[in-house]
Amino acid sequence: MKGILGKKVGMTQIFDEQGEVIPVTVIEAGPCFVSQVKTVERDGYAAVQMGFEETKSKHLTRPQLQHLQKTNLPALRFLRELRLDTEEVASLGFEEGQKVTADIFETGEYVDVTGTSKGKGFAGTIKRHHFRRGPETHGSDSHRAPGSIGGGTYPGKVFRGSPMAGHMGHERVTVKNATIVRTDSERNLLLVKGPVPGPRNALVVVRKA
Repeated sequence: MKGILGKKVGMTQIFDEQGEVIPVTVIEAGPCFVSQVKTVERDGYAAVQMGFEETKSKHLTRPQLQHLQKTNLPALRFLRELRLDTEEVASLGFEEGQKVTADIFETGEYVDVTGTSKGKGFAGTIKRHHFRRGPETHGSDSHRAPGSIGGGTYPGKVFRGSPMAGHMGHERVTVKNATIVRTDSERNLLLVKGPVPGPRNALVVVRKA
């Protein structure tokens, strides 16, 4: 399974050959560097660790810098692993220190894009779970309150997982089977049809579906 790390640039729209408008998300995919290749014999599982976005060395800890210096790589802000099968590691030919760019994907391919959704803070039940409002008039003072959450005698408790107010957003979200509408290998850009989770400049992982 080939994949790459990238940064969400934003959304725009393009026109296809028939003149139809296609909403797309622009992703700055790479360049990434293979910082480590993990094997079943040595690490217990097969994976490829990639680094993305060069940064100043003062922003990393000494163990992180030494880990990257083993493969003569610069200071990289993000390190993520892509789990693979043993056969895939051999067939894809990943090597430590290798540079991975956006040209590993082609126009028309289906990909899965993983990112962290926007955080919404502490949200009530109406915003978080789409509850309906209470009466607005006739003396009611229960407008946006959640209402009853459990019985008294039976079951005499509130079941775990009941929809209530709480932390909303800032979750790991994967958009599956998104289509790559266009690639720009010179600028390392991927144009993916539809929305992608996260705010602008957020880290995303693009894998082949």
